[in-house]
Amino acid sequence: MSDLRFSALMQARLEADPQATAFVHGESTTTVMSLAHQVQCMTAWLRSVGIGPGDRMAVWLVNRVEWLALLMAAGRIGATVAAVNTRYRQEEVAHILRTSGARLLVTQLPHQRLDFLSILADLDPARVPDLQQIAVLGSDGNAPSSAADLPAGLAWPLAPLNWQQCTPETGQDDSDPDTTVVLFSTSGTTKAPKLVMHPQRTLVDHALRCAAAYRLGEPGACLLTLLPLCGAFGLNSTLAAFAAGAPVVLPALFEADEAAALLVRHEVTHCFGSDEMVRRLAESSKAAQPFPSLRFFGFGAFTSNFTEIAQACCARGIPLHGLYGSSEVLAVFSAQVSDAPLTQRLEGGGVPVAGALARIRIRDEATGQLLAQGQSGQIEIQAPSLFQGYFGNPTATQEAMTEGYFKTGDLGHLRPDGSLVFETRLGDAVRLGGNLVNPAEIEELLQRESGVREAQVVAVPIQGQDRPVAFIVPEAGGAPDMSELIAKLRQSIANYKVPQRVWTLPAFPLTQGANGNKISRAQLRQMAQERLAAEAPAPQEHV
Repeated sequence: MSDLRFSALMQARLEADPQATAFVHGESTTTVMSLAHQVQCMTAWLRSVGIGPGDRMAVWLVNRVEWLALLMAAGRIGATVAAVNTRYRQEEVAHILRTSGARLLVTQLPHQRLDFLSILADLDPARVPDLQQIAVLGSDGNAPSSAADLPAGLAWPLAPLNWQQCTPETGQDDSDPDTTVVLFSTSGTTKAPKLVMHPQRTLVDHALRCAAAYRLGEPGACLLTLLPLCGAFGLNSTLAAFAAGAPVVLPALFEADEAAALLVRHEVTHCFGSDEMVRRLAESSKAAQPFPSLRFFGFGAFTSNFTEIAQACCARGIPLHGLYGSSEVLAVFSAQVSDAPLTQRLEGGGVPVAGALARIRIRDEATGQLLAQGQSGQIEIQAPSLFQGYFGNPTATQEAMTEGYFKTGDLGHLRPDGSLVFETRLGDAVRLGGNLVNPAEIEELLQRESGVREAQVVAVPIQGQDRPVAFIVPEAGGAPDMSELIAKLRQSIANYKVPQRVWTLPAFPLTQGANGNKISRAQLRQMAQERLAAEAPAPQEHV
């Protein structure tokens, strides 16, 4: 497709079958023609509230068809959507609104445990000076008909978003495919989230490539969207299915039992999600082969060592494939091939959907030299899905790039066949005894021991040198003897890799992101330093 705009995707679907199901949500369906009509109405509505070319608007919604219609309408106008994570609370929302300069916020009435308007109630308008209006959609069929149906007391004018009452705008789409259409927020594990800019061109091109690479256009294909549309992971996979003509099952939020039922009910063939979602879905069904229609389940490893659980899922017929991607190069950027040995298929990374147009190289951070296949270093990527930069932050953009390649901040290596293996975040890798060590190596050994359910390893200064320490989540039966645990490790790995301390936690601290929750190693490092400081003897007073 030479025209890389949302409207071209839509036109292709309309020409193929306007009555085809585009989305399944609850007991309702949205056809391609209905979606096209909604986009036209949303376009007219946005213009009616003063949104024009170059304007930014924020969208804070659960997964629903209106989310996509607003994005496509913004593309037609030349406006930009700042995607707000449904898990965000006041401080994070204020940062996104302020950084993006959004004039309009589109949100909704409460949905289950989420009440977006109440979170905004105590927000000081001075912190978000560009925000002028909040438009509100209904929830669960409860559509507000007028401002009287909306809560009072907010500092901004509230108005119901009644797009159905607008005359659809049916004119020609003259938008520029290279104008920024969406801002994804990074997870912000160590700093405030940055806003990643993408135009229609990268989103549509990537959707088409993913549709082909993951065979979403084959007969009977159907996608279940598990992740929120506000993140690249959820949005990219959903757009790929739409581009391929596959119906998308779109639950508002991820609930494992509901998702498991939807997988069976709709004979879903494709899923993309986090390792935690895979685990919860597998646990929700006791059947030997719980999801017989699945052909491809691409997962990103975000929380902990997942190999043992993944192998058990594959033994039950869940066709897992390790993925790689980020907001900057778009999610589902690459995946492991189906005919790879199981251990390789479950590693993050794989073959880029852009094929030879995507270039991956590995650099030694210590020496600055590019590395040969099999050697671990920072992953650098140049690809058609590369982002435009960080909105309003040219310094961060410049720091993230080198010779046209994006410095991912991830540690990995290339196999002899050129495919990628993601190992860990570069900041999570530790240099011990002069060697760069992936903590997953030590974590896997810890998790093999009786009484250890999960393990995380970080490095902290001890007596002037970085040393490994470990946190474990014990099994229900109780924690193992720590001295015995350390003694066993000393027999298995080099001494410099053996944790100096092993502490227990009921659960690991998480950083919540639109693409999945990630264990916060920064918080674990801080906790380790605090515990070590508490062990240190108090300084004696000299009399």
